[in-house]
Amino acid sequence: MIPSISLEEAIRSRRSLRRFLSTPVAADTIREILDLAARAPSGTNVQPWKVHALAGAEKEALSRVICEKYLASGPEEMGFDYYPKQWAEPWLSRRRKVGLDLYGLLGIAKDDKERMTRYWMRNYTFFDAPVGLIFTINRIFGLGMLLDYGMFLENLMLAARAHGLDTCPQLAFANFQATIRHVLGLPEDDLIICGMALGYADPEAPENQLVTERVPAERFAEFRGFA
Repeated sequence: MIPSISLEEAIRSRRSLRRFLSTPVAADTIREILDLAARAPSGTNVQPWKVHALAGAEKEALSRVICEKYLASGPEEMGFDYYPKQWAEPWLSRRRKVGLDLYGLLGIAKDDKERMTRYWMRNYTFFDAPVGLIFTINRIFGLGMLLDYGMFLENLMLAARAHGLDTCPQLAFANFQATIRHVLGLPEDDLIICGMALGYADPEAPENQLVTERVPAERFAEFRGFA
């Protein structure tokens, strides 16, 4: 039974949550969510997304190998640019604020590199979520298809909210291209776009109290020709 929730409520309540309960999520529920997500538009309907849904021992195995690799030698080559090579305003201030707000809720000082590293590594356990998703795309596709992929991912996160679930999209997994391909047996021409934690959020976790600010439309949109 899908909980009753409006589209507006799903959008407003979607947040990147970083601690989950151990409550399992059925494979059939994941399939329903992915079927809804796949209604996203894509250029000439090529539907470039590929999803690897992990739970139980399969999820734990991937997490273990990535954590070992991270501690031994650090991240691998991402394979594509996501962040700018040099930050500028106003984006730098927004980025710093969310980091300070998150670590403030956790009681981690900005100079406590050890605790920051330990918390960062929780990315690779999917923040204890019962379901971990890895998203890939074939290298044949260009930059434009990443726009299509973004619409698919947003559909997925809103569909999860409609099912009473929460998510956290995680670019951190793109830092381990070769390791993930090896563990999951993926072909070399698959590019890992990101991962995603999916499950029931822990309502008591301090990090889940974080609500990030959004710039209002008046500051990023121009309206022309309206009465």
